[in-house]
Amino acid sequence: MASAPQSGLPIFYGDLVPLNSQQHGSWKAISVDKAPWVAKHNAIPLTVEEFPQAMRDFPIVFSAGDNPLPLALMGLNDGVNVFFEDDGTVIGTPYIPAYIRRYPFLLAKLQQDSENLSLCFDPSSNLVGEFDEGREMFDENGQPTEHTQELLKFCEMFEQAGAKTQSFMQELKNEGLLMDGEVAINRVEGEGQPFVYRGFQMVNQEKLKELRGDQLRKWNENGMLPLIHAHMFSLDLMRVIFAKQGQQGKGPAPQEAIANPVTA
Repeated sequence: MASAPQSGLPIFYGDLVPLNSQQHGSWKAISVDKAPWVAKHNAIPLTVEEFPQAMRDFPIVFSAGDNPLPLALMGLNDGVNVFFEDDGTVIGTPYIPAYIRRYPFLLAKLQQDSENLSLCFDPSSNLVGEFDEGREMFDENGQPTEHTQELLKFCEMFEQAGAKTQSFMQELKNEGLLMDGEVAINRVEGEGQPFVYRGFQMVNQEKLKELRGDQLRKWNENGMLPLIHAHMFSLDLMRVIFAKQGQQGKGPAPQEAIANPVTA
């Protein structure tokens, strides 16, 4: 779930190049109203700071494996996204996760033995290049423009939110609160074999009830407990997403009813 491409890069990214004035001094970034790179992804990484907004539109689950991360489910079946048309047009007015808004930029280490992060971009995105129109990345003196500085700040904030998210996930793991998730949904209530979705993790509500009072008090004070509740409340949207898949003609075939994994 939320697996990276074979290149080892994060989802969406086909390549990564560090932005620099020597090579990209005259390059510009363009804005688009469609995001076709999102349309075939059903699970998008999410930071904990986004839970209160994301829970209104998406089920929030956690990826499988030893290093889980939060995911906003935009569809329940592989390659299905009910919030974006195939050409990348947004359907309705859902919350757009920061992971999507950050693309094609991100901060990355240029040297593994260094803690320094550099602003990089995906050249295969066709969103940054030697265009006639767009927002300049560097001024005539080779200094980052205000737009580039804003991009850098946004990516820095995303990294900071990512660090908080890692701490949140570690707390859940330390208390043994994560469990394999499973949801069974009937296309028509009470009729036929249900569609079973697995391949994700969720908070074990029974273990949460067993936590001692001082731990719950700590999590309530530091804001972690409301985030856990946001995750749990959002799971009710699984059936809403399933219904949207059917309405858009993106629902699973009957033979897919058993053990259909939620994947990215």
